[in-house]
Amino acid sequence: MQISFESRYAFSPSETKQMDTTALRTNFLIEKLFEADCIHLTLSHYDRYITGGVMPVQETISIGNPNYLKANYFLERRELGIINVGSKGTVTADGESFELDFKEALYLGKGIKEVTFSSADKNEPAKFYINSAPAHHAYPSKKVAKADAEIVELGSAETANHRVINKLIVNSVVSTCQLQMGMTELKSGSVWNTMPAHTHDRRMEVYFYFEVPKGQSVCHFMGEPQETRHIWMQSEQAVISPNWSVHSGAGTSNYTFIWGMAGENLDYGDMDHCAITELK
Repeated sequence: MQISFESRYAFSPSETKQMDTTALRTNFLIEKLFEADCIHLTLSHYDRYITGGVMPVQETISIGNPNYLKANYFLERRELGIINVGSKGTVTADGESFELDFKEALYLGKGIKEVTFSSADKNEPAKFYINSAPAHHAYPSKKVAKADAEIVELGSAETANHRVINKLIVNSVVSTCQLQMGMTELKSGSVWNTMPAHTHDRRMEVYFYFEVPKGQSVCHFMGEPQETRHIWMQSEQAVISPNWSVHSGAGTSNYTFIWGMAGENLDYGDMDHCAITELK
């Protein structure tokens, strides 16, 4: 088992607008999340948010004792959200096992000392997409199946943004300190997500794109509403979105993405909307 850990600094709008394509990708794009029997973790200095991927194949993988967090164990001062984007697998937390199928989620609270990941079939491994944020209180662990999600349908085929939002780890479904996660599925023929775009000054966010068909891509938009930038992304890649930045995308096909966010506010509707005609 290998653990790959990377730390990403935070940048202001004035610094970001000076970046070229390579600099934008280096600082905001997370290109590799899943590798056999590895854990890939990226810590963003925006709200100390961790984004990662765990893909157990030949062995059960433990998240271990992370020296890079200066902690005795990963969840000593953190909470963890997990969504399985692969085949069936199991997460075990201090001896309690949770079986997760495709697109099922799990919340683990502060204070759990041992977390392991395994696949039901090594030939069709699980892919555990994980997000983590600092926590001040220990809330109970909870599995959230798609049937348990709070579902909202938005957009229309006429504006190419007909989508279903599955709120999986949000305060109306499960108690958390600050972590929130959900999954948005675009209908066939729709390509735009989160349009009209918005910002939320009290929360940062990370988008993880998957189910992007082979040979297709997603163009992710970021930056201030009056100074946008774009990053071309492939399936199973993630992108960091600062709290001052819009976060939206358009694909060359429909796709699915997972949004995760953290900050001082758990109000999902706390957004500063940007008029489409005013974006630049």
